Amino acid sequence: MRAFALTTMIAVGLAVAGCSNNPQLMNIQSGQDGPDEFAILPTKPLSMPADLNVLPAPSPGGANITDPTPFGDAVGALGGNPQRLADNGIAAADGGLVNYSSRYGVQPGIRSELAVADRAWRSANSRRLLETLAQTSVYMRAYRPMMLDPTAELLRWRRAGAQTPSAPPRIEE
Repeated sequence: MRAFALTTMIAVGLAVAGCSNNPQLMNIQSGQDGPDEFAILPTKPLSMPADLNVLPAPSPGGANITDPTPFGDAVGALGGNPQRLADNGIAAADGGLVNYSSRYGVQPGIRSELAVADRAWRSANSRRLLETLAQTSVYMRAYRPMMLDPTAELLRWRRAGAQTPSAPPRIEE
């Protein structure tokens, strides 16, 4: 009787674990529910700016001059200009490339449309029972139908007459 109860509990546990439809394919969690000590960044010291007009307008969730800017600080420490990191739209040097690549039109909501399609794909190719129990990553298995075979692509381009200088040299038979 005890063995039957134990077997039944294990079977129910496996059945419930197999019902998971978690679209998270990569399992990169730390396994801890506690605080993340790396998420805490010290702020810059408070100081009075020379000109009060340089202060940003107060806005919920907006930037503050005491907010940490680790990338900008690193660029400045290495002799670069941290202002170059600001997103100012498309650079003038890239205008021709953007115009050429959008010559057949641009679909305005493509990012959100692809996000919905990818979520549906991940839901349909989520973890199987043993993968759920083992907490393994199924990313490669889920996206295998979309992968390119690099060797076949290289041969296809070479047969078409394209030069492939960065590829490995041809193997002479």
